[in-house]
Amino acid sequence: MKRGNFIGALIVLLACVLLGGAGVARAEDYPSRPITMVSGFPPGGPTDALARIVADGMKDKLGQSVVVETVSGASGTIATGRVVHAAPDGYTIGIGNWSSHVGGPALYNLDYDVLKDLQPISLLATSPLWILGKEAVAPNTAAELISWVKSRAQPATFGTVGTGSAAQLCGIYFQKKTQANVQFVPYRGAGPAIQDLVAGQIDLSCLEATSSLPYVKAGKMKAFAVLSEERWPGSPDTPTMIESGVPGLSISFWHGLWTTKGTPKPVVARLDEAVQSTLADPRIRQLLEKLGVVIYPRDQETPDTLAAYNKAEIDKWWPVVKAADIKTE
Repeated sequence: MKRGNFIGALIVLLACVLLGGAGVARAEDYPSRPITMVSGFPPGGPTDALARIVADGMKDKLGQSVVVETVSGASGTIATGRVVHAAPDGYTIGIGNWSSHVGGPALYNLDYDVLKDLQPISLLATSPLWILGKEAVAPNTAAELISWVKSRAQPATFGTVGTGSAAQLCGIYFQKKTQANVQFVPYRGAGPAIQDLVAGQIDLSCLEATSSLPYVKAGKMKAFAVLSEERWPGSPDTPTMIESGVPGLSISFWHGLWTTKGTPKPVVARLDEAVQSTLADPRIRQLLEKLGVVIYPRDQETPDTLAAYNKAEIDKWWPVVKAADIKTE
């Protein structure tokens, strides 16, 4: 090798070593400034509440603030896009759920692939959806409800929330599984749907359980069944829809945490460690249990588990979403 080429190659090799060392140093020093957690859902909702509790716990574990930023719209896919296109340094992370990482991507024309263009961090928690009725509705049990909606001459009004959301799929799935005679009434958010259900303006809805539980406890609406595989600890006397004679009628409103693809593995590991420590913290667990969410077992709070779970949910639900012929706004 000529002397000039040898020296040039040596310089390139030395630069690579130095840059690699600097990358390791940066990962070891992470985080050195505040982290932004992007949420695609409005303040006051279940995702926002979960985000703020987890962010507060992660702050204590990481030694830096974790600031929740709301970027709502398009079933949370706009916020997810913000994470996809951020710098791959671990300073932008995103909290998402079934709507943003399963239902929304099946409907919207996105410039990213939700499975290929994100780096999973951790599977966080889940809470069920449940079938609700206004206080004055005639049925009192799930079996009575199914008979009632099937036998009506006039359709029961059924509030749905958000295009491509788990709540909307819940209503569509309920109709198909039970042959219910219902007329869907679309709402932009759970808040207006809850208000109209309490006021008796609609007959039924399918909503995330944690946000509507206070109204059920106050007797302002009826809860007929949860759409989960097992009963929900937040309302253990409410049966599952499967128990009520409708096999397969379940949908999980789960949440996870992602960051930008290409983020260094030591940084991802640091974030995952902070999440696991947060979810194991008794103070945080008490807050989350009060919120009504169910925390996943610690061995499932990993990047690989979240990646596999997200893919399995897409494989299960995309055919259902597309067959429903839901129109985006």
